[in-house]
Amino acid sequence: RKEIERDGIIKDYVKIEYQGGDNCFVPVSKLNRIQKYGGAEIKKPKLNKLGGVEWSKTKKRVKTEVEEMAKELVTLYASRLNGKGVVYGEDTLWQREFEEMFEYEETYDQLKAIEDAKRDLETGKIMDRLVCGDVGYGKTEIALRTAFKVIQEGYQVLYLVPTTILARQHYNTFVQRMKDFPVKIALLSRFNTKKEQTKTIDDLNKGLVDIVIGTHRLLSKDVVPKKLGLVIVDEEQRFGVKHKEKLKQLCENVNVLTLTATPIPRTLHMSLSGIRDLSVLEEPPVDRKPIQTYVMEYHDETVKEAIRREVARGGQVYYLYNRVNNIEEVAAHVRALLPDIDVEYVHGRMNERELEAKMVDFINGDVDVLVTTTIVETGLDVPNANTIIVHDADRLGLSQLYQLRGRVGRSKRSAYAFLMYTRNKLLSEEASKRLKAIREFTELGSGIKIAMRDLEIRGAGNVLGVTQHGHMEEVGYDLYVKLLNTAVTALKTGKPVEEEVEASVEIDDSAYIPSDYIDNEETKLEIYKKIALVKTEEDFSDMQDELIDRFGEMPRPVGNLLYVARIKALASSMFIIDVIVNKLQIKWTMRENKQMNMDNLDNFLKSFGKSLTVKYDKVLNWEYRDREKISTEDRMEFAVEMFERMKKELF
Repeated sequence: RKEIERDGIIKDYVKIEYQGGDNCFVPVSKLNRIQKYGGAEIKKPKLNKLGGVEWSKTKKRVKTEVEEMAKELVTLYASRLNGKGVVYGEDTLWQREFEEMFEYEETYDQLKAIEDAKRDLETGKIMDRLVCGDVGYGKTEIALRTAFKVIQEGYQVLYLVPTTILARQHYNTFVQRMKDFPVKIALLSRFNTKKEQTKTIDDLNKGLVDIVIGTHRLLSKDVVPKKLGLVIVDEEQRFGVKHKEKLKQLCENVNVLTLTATPIPRTLHMSLSGIRDLSVLEEPPVDRKPIQTYVMEYHDETVKEAIRREVARGGQVYYLYNRVNNIEEVAAHVRALLPDIDVEYVHGRMNERELEAKMVDFINGDVDVLVTTTIVETGLDVPNANTIIVHDADRLGLSQLYQLRGRVGRSKRSAYAFLMYTRNKLLSEEASKRLKAIREFTELGSGIKIAMRDLEIRGAGNVLGVTQHGHMEEVGYDLYVKLLNTAVTALKTGKPVEEEVEASVEIDDSAYIPSDYIDNEETKLEIYKKIALVKTEEDFSDMQDELIDRFGEMPRPVGNLLYVARIKALASSMFIIDVIVNKLQIKWTMRENKQMNMDNLDNFLKSFGKSLTVKYDKVLNWEYRDREKISTEDRMEFAVEMFERMKKELF
């Protein structure tokens, strides 16, 4: 940020550095034109030259790709909407009984997602719904109720999960929840014997089994269900390309419910509304307590105490150590510290059968402490594990820490997360920031935005595919969403979206935030960004209230800044290119447009007498000038009133 004074008028600018060290100074009134690239943990972006064509080329290429993808999505959505799916009946008595047996209180988001899924089935369109929500936020219950509705009409359900451990977990949940109803459920994974697998597939193909839960084994050629009604896919992004292709074939003209624990950004959710059915679970379950988070140097004593306290209350512990080569030694060290406690270790390079056996022991409560790599980052649901110790937490990214911490605190008990780093180690500034941030995000859903940024970009990639994720990295997430919005709007309306006009506003007075009003640089930039986004009268007064409430009475330059933002928003909405406001006059230039009501122009001009004139010279040049010389502040206030009237009467 740089303050520049010219002819006694002070303005603030943001300095942008380009490849080769060239700088560009952008006035803070145009801060809305600057977007933060990408997110928290994406590789450093490549810089372009100032005035070069490389950036324009990249943007153009990504724009074309986004338009193609949006077209595909719209076509797919329309074909599913107009497809002749099965029309399912309204909820039966059994359905209501089944739902009443749910032992927890549903959240509003959960109920809405269930309602939406049922409506998809009852209208006869072919469902393709994506449910996003953190582990433990109730996605499985949505799957259970949707599956139960489908099987009552005599159709079969396939539930596809990425790992054998998850398959077993979901199988146990389904069996437990449906035990009072005549529903036949089977498990299909590589850990079933050949004979068991053959029998399950045979029963499925003959229509003798209602629900089969399994891994990618369900995508084999020999799996041809007799009457398939619904496919539930858990964490689709964790399947390989070949499996995804097979999945596409399997899901053609069949109802599909996809579940993911990776959060989807609200902005993307909005862009996709109307071309992709999304249900987002943001509300934590009732009675969920915040996770107590401690950031500290590693000490054996702390580790001992934390594990003892958890085991003493009948709980279990995750001990996260993310290096495979000596994880066995770390597990041995934990055993030596606590000889009377059961300690096991797991990592991704282990033999699958051994890995599953150990994980199942932990899920069943036969192991007290599980020393593990980040393979537990997503998916596992062990409500009895309520303490996590993260070794060398400074080596992990913010979103990873957030997701790992989410492995605990999944029941009504208080949960604890110990983020530890090596003693006497000088932490890098980046690592300190990450650990500080995660410690502050103790409240449920609070401060989640920063930690989630990288995750959301990953989530956005999951919804739109690997190629689009690459494009997001090229142009940055915010610009990507803007391009997507434009493409979707054009497809929905059938006509290209007119490029927004952005007016520039010049005044003969200082418009900036003085350092004696706000001295913190980060806060100052945050406020500049907020002011640049002021659009309506309501935004204007809300911003005024916030500034007075947080920082006291506004000095004149700050008030001027607010007026400039309001004038700019009004002017831009009427195709005005530039505005000059000073003590003597208001001048503005307007682009020719078809939206202006020319019939009312004469009356509008007459209402201002000789003070307002307009001349046409390829553009409309307006000028308001009266005999009085008034303060710039009063002149700006008058400009706002005049533009509001102009918008009402001419547009």
